[in-house]
This record gives sequence, C-alpha cells and structure tokens, in this order.
Amino acid sequence: MRRIVAICAMVLLLSSCSQKPAFEELADGVCSSEQAELVQAHISSQIDAIAKKDWKLAYSYASPGFRSGVEIDQFTFIIRAQYGMLVDNEGYEFGACTIASEKLVQEIAVTSNAEITNLTYILSVEKEVLGVDSATASQPKLEA
Repeated sequence: MRRIVAICAMVLLLSSCSQKPAFEELADGVCSSEQAELVQAHISSQIDAIAKKDWKLAYSYASPGFRSGVEIDQFTFIIRAQYGMLVDNEGYEFGACTIASEKLVQEIAVTSNAEITNLTYILSVEKEVLGVDSATASQPKLEA
C-alpha cells in the first residue's frame, strides 16, 4: 500500500513539474482560462468568508502588501463601512479578467438588496500566490 501511495505521489509531483505555473508570466491582455479560474476561486473564497463574517479568513485572501499596511480590525471596519454589499450579497457574477502592469484585474457584479454593484478587483501575485490588493465599487444600479 505504501508503494502505491509513493508512486501516486511521484506521478503527481512529476506531472506538476512539467506544467508551467499559471502566474509565471503576466503579460498584459486577457487572462488565460486557468488564470481566470484561479482568480475567480480566490475572490469567491474571500467573498464567502466575508458573507460568513469570518474576518480572519477573509483577511487571509488579501495580498501581503495590503496586509502590511492594513491591520485586520481596519480591514473589518472598511468592509462593513464601504462593502456592505459583500456581507449581504445575494450572488455575484464574474466579468472580464485582464492583466495590466503585472496585476490581475477582475470585474464582478454583486447583487445585494435588489441593487447590482460593479466591483473591480486588483490582485497581485507573490511567489505564485494570489492576493487581493483592492476592490473599487462603482455606483449601484437598480436591478431590472
């Protein structure tokens, strides 16, 4: 049984070595489908943690640069004060994912209280790990 586990582990390790990491090159333009999936999963995980008011987990999805300048209590205050639509979200849809100046830019529409708020997320990559740098909201629109 140990041999089977060891063989499976080696095959998995070797196959992962042969693949190019998703964020190795961040050329300006449209995200690859793999990059977009990873970005969307990262943002979804943060939004889901915010909706559960699991501030520590939500904060963990922020980039190291963001966390170095903003403590968790400040993060919690900012989310509650400016991003209540994420706490009370009734769903969200992802739009375009692009890369500009080695940053990943993800558009997202969040529905909350019959309003749609468009957010633009900016993410950075450090040692192949994604982190949210910021999210900027535009004016909410009434849902038709």
